[in-house]
Amino acid sequence: MNRVVITGRGVIAPTGKNTEELWASAMRGEHGIAPVTLFDTTDYKATLAAEVKDFDPAQYMEFADARKMDRYAQFAMAAAAEAVEDSGVIGHVDPHRFGVYIGSGIGGMNTFANEMEKLNERGPRRVSVYFIPMLIANMAAAQVAIKYGAKSSCLPSVTACATSTNTIGEAYRAIKHGYADVILAGGSEASITPIGFAGFINMGALSLSDDPDRASIPFDKERNGFVMGEGAGVLVLENLEHAKKRGATIYAEISGYGSTCDAYHLTAPDPEAEGAIRAIRESLEEVPSGGIYVNTHGTSTPLNDALETKALKDVFADRLDELRISSTKSMTGHLLGAAGAVEAIYAIEALRQQIIPPTVGYRVPDEACDLDITPNEAKEADLSLALSVSLGFGGHNACLAFRKYQDE
Repeated sequence: MNRVVITGRGVIAPTGKNTEELWASAMRGEHGIAPVTLFDTTDYKATLAAEVKDFDPAQYMEFADARKMDRYAQFAMAAAAEAVEDSGVIGHVDPHRFGVYIGSGIGGMNTFANEMEKLNERGPRRVSVYFIPMLIANMAAAQVAIKYGAKSSCLPSVTACATSTNTIGEAYRAIKHGYADVILAGGSEASITPIGFAGFINMGALSLSDDPDRASIPFDKERNGFVMGEGAGVLVLENLEHAKKRGATIYAEISGYGSTCDAYHLTAPDPEAEGAIRAIRESLEEVPSGGIYVNTHGTSTPLNDALETKALKDVFADRLDELRISSTKSMTGHLLGAAGAVEAIYAIEALRQQIIPPTVGYRVPDEACDLDITPNEAKEADLSLALSVSLGFGGHNACLAFRKYQDE
């Protein structure tokens, strides 16, 4: 079996348009939540979101190409560009051993809304010829593969909020078992639209707070829903021997991956957290001694945070004194299909820097969420393992495990 390492990182998020900015804002405990500017929320019960501000696709691609992409695909291209540059892999990989696994939970929601408006107001002939390729959820991966000439598998996962944890995990398995040498893996989302917002509000998922500092508050007793975010995260996964031959910088090693399904309910998690427990356990192929950091799914919804706490207590029952957790959704909001990849970057950086990013906005303790959540301020820690957990609508559960790279 091949060992699999991370050699590149790229991100577009509400709190930073590259990895350095993302981490620096976390160390300052800053969030990106504010009143929605992408559309008028006058008639909406929720009014806050975590938007990517001042995003200019021209910094990452030609204008003519950007016009043929939904905002979610533009985000993916931008994150991939940073990851590829960070890795230096282009020119050092066989195109037929080079894959792209970039997913989206929803896909081209902006395109769907815009073209439906054209159809209703101006008739079917005014619908764009690019409507379908801009809409479909595989197109971010396809566009990235075209740009970089990646001719191995191009397999975007679509597993709601677990999407990009699954893409990274499946890419890990593909390289581990010899099907590719390098894969760009992650996820992208841009669904802060009138119809997307209305849908999440009407199902009771979003926070209705009008205070940006008290909207996304994971593990706080007053939590009442998540805040929609947008963005993208992409990692470069690489066969260790391939990375060593070209002298690549290695940020971390993937040491395990778990993926399960609750098979229970469309949106609600299994009340026993059985699927989440199994996914976390499956990722723990080895558990080195020392501190453990978990970047939790931590959505700020009443059910999720309590059940995730329950799952972590079950898995780490005999090592709770070594367990430290946080929810970076308190800063980025919920990036849906992009959440897992961005949170994997936080986990990797926590392991590298030996610093746990905080859960900001925390004020009111909840007896059902009584683990060390790293409230409000980043904290130094002696870490040997970092996990990233994602739990999606439809009962999708996924977990990635990272360890420091050691040349054994």
